[in-house]
Amino acid sequence: MTATLHPATDVDGPTEQPARKLGALVERLSRQSVEKHHDAYVDIAWDDPELAIGPDDPRCGLFAFDPLARTAWFQDQTPELQARIGLHRVCAAFKVGMQFENLLQRGLLTYAFRLPNAAPEYRYLHHEVIEESQHSLMFQELVNRSEMPVHGMPRWLRAVAPPAVTVIQRAFPELFFMLVLGGEDPVDHLQRRQLREGTSHPLVERIMRIHVTEEARHIAFARTYLKDLVPTLSTTRRKHLALRVPLVLWIMAPLMVDPTPELHRAHGVPKAVLAEARRSPEGRQLRKDCVAKLRRLCAELGLLTPTARRVWKRCGLWDDDVAPA
Repeated sequence: MTATLHPATDVDGPTEQPARKLGALVERLSRQSVEKHHDAYVDIAWDDPELAIGPDDPRCGLFAFDPLARTAWFQDQTPELQARIGLHRVCAAFKVGMQFENLLQRGLLTYAFRLPNAAPEYRYLHHEVIEESQHSLMFQELVNRSEMPVHGMPRWLRAVAPPAVTVIQRAFPELFFMLVLGGEDPVDHLQRRQLREGTSHPLVERIMRIHVTEEARHIAFARTYLKDLVPTLSTTRRKHLALRVPLVLWIMAPLMVDPTPELHRAHGVPKAVLAEARRSPEGRQLRKDCVAKLRRLCAELGLLTPTARRVWKRCGLWDDDVAPA
């Protein structure tokens, strides 16, 4: 029997959360979360000498597709400095990932808190929260062992995001799950590409393989939720969502992709070199590629209106990989 999802009756917005696809999905995802899950301190041998990691580890370096790796300045540096910069980049991405997953958990728990008894998605939501906590433990443990001075999100975002995320989830669930994908899709794209092209350190590879396996479930839930919910929204809410998605990604994608100013303070990377990497054709294309799945999802949901397309282009995130409306 297909499960029925229950409306969140205190949300000022959509009064019905349809169950066509999501109801059939949550039971399978919950079962998979039991059958195939990981523990940060059981499934990673942190004290294995092969997995030891630190600022002078020669196995750490920038991935070949990293736009910073293509700059003449980086290529002129010693292997030791290149390794430290590479490790810093990985740790900075993991720190942002840990902070994002903290925000995601707040929103999911806000959603679950309001569900009635026997709501089938209640169980899956808590499976996802547990998995995100394990990911956060992995990411932070790597950061701690690396000794890299990373802080993740900019200070203003760390201050604004926590109180905002629960409000957004309650009032605009469609935007919240777009935020979910805005954090998960770019990381998933980068990690899958890094795994395909070869990682430089076995501990980093182990963490990424665990992460992409479980994130596939989380992404499937968010995408299916949106495919059920967005068609039921009013025309006004769909228009607002269409314009907000590229603006949100304009903030989020660079956090995952771009080299951060911390590299200047910690390792002396010139600010001009960081700007060169961000503005290079490779850097611009990497940001576009990281949100490609979201761009195509928006097309599928009818959210790529002519005005929205202009916003995507102004944000530097448009690519001609979707058919004209």
